[in-house]
Amino acid sequence: MIKLLGRIFRILWKICLAFFILSVISVIIFRWVPVPLTPLMIIRNVEQMGDGKGVVMEHDWVPLEEISPKLQLAVVCSEDQNYLKHFGFDLGAIKKAMKENEEGKRFRGGSTITQQTAKNVFLWQGRSYLRKGFEAWFTLLIEVFWSKERIMEVYLNSIEMGPGVYGAEAASQHWFHKPAKKLTKDEAAAIAAILPNPIRLKANPASSYVSNRKAWIKQQMNFWGNKLDYDKYKDDDEPSRKKK
Repeated sequence: MIKLLGRIFRILWKICLAFFILSVISVIIFRWVPVPLTPLMIIRNVEQMGDGKGVVMEHDWVPLEEISPKLQLAVVCSEDQNYLKHFGFDLGAIKKAMKENEEGKRFRGGSTITQQTAKNVFLWQGRSYLRKGFEAWFTLLIEVFWSKERIMEVYLNSIEMGPGVYGAEAASQHWFHKPAKKLTKDEAAAIAAILPNPIRLKANPASSYVSNRKAWIKQQMNFWGNKLDYDKYKDDDEPSRKKK
């Protein structure tokens, strides 16, 4: 029995060590290499085939310089306003989400842009404790090995932005028939507004719900001075109020 337990322990140790090494290597590789495919893309393709539909996948990787700064700011205002300050986890947002969920309000997540990137690039969808544990691990690795600019670049090239539409370039072409670098403030806010449910919501034409979210996002962008400065606000508690 002792030998059996020892053997099981050695096997588990080797599995954990292999996972540790492979996860670190993969994160380091994607620090420079574009992400060609994500687990969600594969899952959506399987779902489409299961429904008897044709496989639709629009995805064009572009460098961050080819994505409008307005869209970069819009997703920060919409999804993670402490993005430039936290180290992958926004404890305030997590506590607020937990409180609202306990009070029986509509389910709300507290995931940061870094956490969403970790989930989209390396993991599967779901809310299990196991996946959350892996998500936390990859979130830490990403924050250690990637810059905020690189996290944003991968995020905006990987997230779902419509049915079968992934990444800023594909979304810009799909919704507004133009390159991502030419998105206007209104268009950028419209795309950011559909991120909570990109399968059902449309950036163009926008429903009343999307229009209201878009107006709120544009207001937040104004508070930020309509500019996302990756260096300026790292140590500032109130980015929208910082004097120029």
